[in-house]
Amino acid sequence: MSRLFLVRHGPTHMRAMVGWADLPADLRDRAALARLDAWLPGDGLVVSSDLQRARATADAIAGSRQRLPHRRSLREINFGAWELKSYDEIDATAPDLIRAFWERPGESAPPGGESWNQVRRRVDRTIDGLIHTHPGRDLIVVAHFGVILTQIQRSLSVPAVAAFAHEIDNLSVTSIALDADGWRAEAINHLP
Repeated sequence: MSRLFLVRHGPTHMRAMVGWADLPADLRDRAALARLDAWLPGDGLVVSSDLQRARATADAIAGSRQRLPHRRSLREINFGAWELKSYDEIDATAPDLIRAFWERPGESAPPGGESWNQVRRRVDRTIDGLIHTHPGRDLIVVAHFGVILTQIQRSLSVPAVAAFAHEIDNLSVTSIALDADGWRAEAINHLP
């Protein structure tokens, strides 16, 4: 059995679409980081997105765990032209497109960005590769809201819009497992 502990990076405090913008995480809440570190499996392998908010969070909770190289393929959704814009700003110029992107996720994509289906394929390939390379190991994956939602969708076998209904707090853990019976969610948005 392989288990994934999907950790959302520390907060950026931005009120905009933050995808590939390389913003830092606020990691001043040392108590929350200590609780997270204590709750995660001690022998888990730690891997993260290559964006600094995920890398720094992974480094803060790695402790004595083995740290795998960070992966560009674990980045957040590429919001393209929407990057660092608020929903209201985008809605003022592309209301139909932004509503389709969030309400009917699939092939709709921001100009110059990724669709939900593209993100899901990218993240699934990366997770599958990690599991194949490290069979039976607990993997602590420090990543982003969208990345975590892709794996919730996968583990629950639900449409993307149903996965979008889940809240994923900063420094929360979503744990899912893969065994002979397939994927299953064990905890979603757990705050240790």
